[in-house]
Amino acid sequence: MTTLTRARAGFGTLPGWARSAIVVAVGVGLLAVTATLTGQIQLTSSGTTQAAVRLLLPILFAALGGLWAERAGVINIGLEGMMILGTWGAAWAGYQWGPYAAVVGGLVFGVLGGLLHAVATVSFGVNHIVSGVAITLLGLGVTKYLSTLLFLPVSGNPRQSPRVEGFETFSVQPLADALAAVEAQQRVVLSDVAGLLGGLLSGLTPLVVLGFVLVPASYLLLWRTSFGLRLRSCGENPVAAESLGVQVYLYKYIALIVSGALAGLGGAALTLNPGQLGYLEGQTGGRGYIGLAAMIFGNWRPGGLLAGSALFGYVDGVQLRAGGEAVHALLYGASILAVGLAVLWVLQRRWQTAAIALVAGAAVYAVYFSTETVPREFASYAPQIVTLLVLAVASQRLRPPAAIGMEYRRGEGD
Repeated sequence: MTTLTRARAGFGTLPGWARSAIVVAVGVGLLAVTATLTGQIQLTSSGTTQAAVRLLLPILFAALGGLWAERAGVINIGLEGMMILGTWGAAWAGYQWGPYAAVVGGLVFGVLGGLLHAVATVSFGVNHIVSGVAITLLGLGVTKYLSTLLFLPVSGNPRQSPRVEGFETFSVQPLADALAAVEAQQRVVLSDVAGLLGGLLSGLTPLVVLGFVLVPASYLLLWRTSFGLRLRSCGENPVAAESLGVQVYLYKYIALIVSGALAGLGGAALTLNPGQLGYLEGQTGGRGYIGLAAMIFGNWRPGGLLAGSALFGYVDGVQLRAGGEAVHALLYGASILAVGLAVLWVLQRRWQTAAIALVAGAAVYAVYFSTETVPREFASYAPQIVTLLVLAVASQRLRPPAAIGMEYRRGEGD
């Protein structure tokens, strides 16, 4: 056995948290190098990290919603519509009773969307894609009607709610202040790491904490309990599950109700975003679909979808905080990453994959070298472009639930 083979085997036997820690460390190191070589310190600033956290939160909630639905065997592209319903419900309840009521309102309206999807797909056997598209269209229509009916007399605008009270922010002290002091010293690598960590520990809200807590909670529920085993069996082989006494319909309904609730929380996160604080028509901006992409990128696993959500939220935060020049610097980082992967795959004797990575890295660097900035019109679509690229790269290693999207009728297991 060669040294490389032993190293690969050793990495594969590491626990999931250790492998995730290694990947995070490599990512932080790459960002630090990129920020140092390009002079774009905004790439690792605490402000960018705070913006990324706020922007990844709706995507994270949507991705978790997709995870619950699809692990039970139901495709949920209606996440966008459930998020739209959640934004309106959060704005209406938040305007009446404050931010905690906004969270409940978003959750309840999302549940209504999830329940409708369950009735259509589980009880009546409607095609999952058709039902999801219908829910999104319904969400657009219902919120437009309700906004005209209830918000227009108050705000004078049928497309926007009155301002909603947001959560008070807090920081983890004294650690946040200590990291801010290190960041201000502008030391290579050390200040970059301090900026990234400091952004994660400051400007927090209860909704941010809830979002991050729900990731390990979903893992524990779905992979470490008998309830989760039964639910996932409905997505792998519902006929066999029913033959063993699992109430497949019940578990699918539970999964879709939870899925809708999580998507509704994503809508509430948008409504309570400090930069918005209210409902605005079209404010989801396709984040339900990006959440679905983050879930697929994460291979239908909680840790993976968190990484996908962080990637999309970070790119969005960079382009909002620093514009085209910072996105341009990310091209340099992407070329370094591509070359590094090419070297790794050469050592693994994966010649074709290595050649593709090397060519891609050279092409990205050529774009970086020949331009000085990324046009703002292009930079604003950076998260969507990253979504397409990531899914294209990740498509080779995906393993969805075996019975996802399949129509199931009660009694097939008899």
